[in-house]
Amino acid sequence: MHSTTRVILLAAAAVILLSASPAARAQETENERKFSYIPGSPNGPANWSSLNRPFWDACNNESNQAKQSPIDLADDRVKPMLNLGFLDYSYQPAQATIENRGHDIEVKFTENAGRLMINGKPYQLMQLHWHTPAEHTVNGRRYDMELHLVHSDGNNNAVIGNLYEIGNPDPFLLSLEPYIRILIANRTDNSKPMPIGKVDPSIAKSRDAVYYRYNGSLTTPACTEGVIWTVFKRTQTVAKYQLDLLRDAVDDGYENNARPLQKLNNRTISIFKPSIL
Repeated sequence: MHSTTRVILLAAAAVILLSASPAARAQETENERKFSYIPGSPNGPANWSSLNRPFWDACNNESNQAKQSPIDLADDRVKPMLNLGFLDYSYQPAQATIENRGHDIEVKFTENAGRLMINGKPYQLMQLHWHTPAEHTVNGRRYDMELHLVHSDGNNNAVIGNLYEIGNPDPFLLSLEPYIRILIANRTDNSKPMPIGKVDPSIAKSRDAVYYRYNGSLTTPACTEGVIWTVFKRTQTVAKYQLDLLRDAVDDGYENNARPLQKLNNRTISIFKPSIL
């Protein structure tokens, strides 16, 4: 390749990388295997920030201004907010891939899968993934699983959290089981996204109207703040064998991939509960 052409191409690549939105860059840093969830370990949650300074500094920010996630959604902290209104979100089937990211299993949409509206602004559904056990707690209770549906407006993230307890099989996971079994059969440290055709995220939608709302962060490094969290109060069910599948599919040591609870630091937790309920 001519040296001048090569320089131009490298410069163009650098411009593209630097111009990527903050939300996009935050998502890229989630695809890491060097952090762990093991308390007290050198790369455990208490030491995440030291693993990639300064980019992960937010993970262990001790300031009383820190707005980290997850948190305990306790009744004595929440403030009813009827003006939040019923959650406005709509999904549609879209092409997607599935990947073992080491610390979790991610379904990433490669075309428009729908959006979430917050304060008149649309946030596009980008990807979803699972944590076992759940990361958020409700009045101190930790459920068996939490699904995160990650949305972006190009600059900021908005995440919906669905909580699950052991019971009947989850229909959404049921539709993905063949692909999760393939991930288990072909598990390597260098896995790549596997195309899985159209996935319908509407199957995962909660039927609940009551939800919590607060400002927080991503729950994996870089723990980027400015995330609008919506967590539905009513739980859904997941079969024990489905939890086992998700845990078998991730890398060894990541079967329990829930970040410890973070300090509230005087943040407001709102709850929308229709007056008819």
